[in-house]
Amino acid sequence: MVVTHRLRALGQSLWLDQITRELLRKGTLRRYIDEYGVTGLTSNPTIFDNAIKNSHDYDDSIAAGLNSGLRGEALFLTLALEDLRAAADLFRPEFERTAGADGWVSLEVSPELAYDTRGTIEAATSLWHEAGRPNLFIKIPGTPPGLPAIEETIFRGVPVNVTLLFSRDQYLAAADAYMRGIERRIAAGLDPRVGSVASLFVSRWDKAVLGKVPERLRNRLGYAVALQTYRAYNELLASERWQRLAAQGARPQKLLWASTGTKDPAASDVLYVELLAAPNTINTVPEETLLAFVDHGKVGEPMPPDGAGGDALLAEFSAAGIDVAALAEQLQRDGAEAFRQSWRALLDRLGAREAELRAAG
Repeated sequence: MVVTHRLRALGQSLWLDQITRELLRKGTLRRYIDEYGVTGLTSNPTIFDNAIKNSHDYDDSIAAGLNSGLRGEALFLTLALEDLRAAADLFRPEFERTAGADGWVSLEVSPELAYDTRGTIEAATSLWHEAGRPNLFIKIPGTPPGLPAIEETIFRGVPVNVTLLFSRDQYLAAADAYMRGIERRIAAGLDPRVGSVASLFVSRWDKAVLGKVPERLRNRLGYAVALQTYRAYNELLASERWQRLAAQGARPQKLLWASTGTKDPAASDVLYVELLAAPNTINTVPEETLLAFVDHGKVGEPMPPDGAGGDALLAEFSAAGIDVAALAEQLQRDGAEAFRQSWRALLDRLGAREAELRAAG
């Protein structure tokens, strides 16, 4: 049995944190689905920037968009939706088979809107309707201004992947926004079955404290935060509030492990896939991490539902001088800024490619 199927047997979905036109055209994504059991896909501005930078696969679509008068953000979204619609169609059988519990792809709203509640709501609603695929999430950051946007978009029936979550408290705030949206739908007599996932970023924790803590704590902070958040997730799903919503047909907002590519060159390249094996969760991995895990990964004991060991680990980091709560806020701000910079680099890349195509006639 391919090792990735052992994760599925455990109850964890494996998604690909990558998309390129080559993956689609050459049938590679189809093969990952068939052979490795990949059941979903995520994207972000950096992924698309690299896809356009490293190939000429988008040139015909760029030229067609330019001829139609598209520029900048509008041109990029046209390119992204072409890819994501094709990917969504590949995952549609899984979406149907699981009644919407799996088989999703994700598209991010402009990172320029990370602190703009109203702009995020309108962009998310417009993007989802334009995409025309029921299994497409709109990614909204779990920043303080993003939380009311999450609630409102869920109320409008727009599926949401909450991104840029770094702590238990940030996760719980996002889960509360999701449930408020569902509660409003039920009160309005609307269908409560609106999909959502909450994406907790893991490896960036360890990168942030590398060289700042004792060696015994190296690459342990992300796992400690994940343990604490996983316990909160399980407690929430068992809560009376969620059980009331589930009884009326609401879907769980699954916990998704994001940023699971290893950033420390001295650590295992499958570190976070092996550590974060857990039922009723999703792990979205870069392509190189997926292939490494297929080659030499192992599935051991799953994460404990009660997050055993997480609090003790976090206490060790506090004793080592790490203010975990403050760092969580900083990581979220830094993540939003990094995505904003990637977004601007992506739009610059499109402008440069436009000039190249015009110069080539």
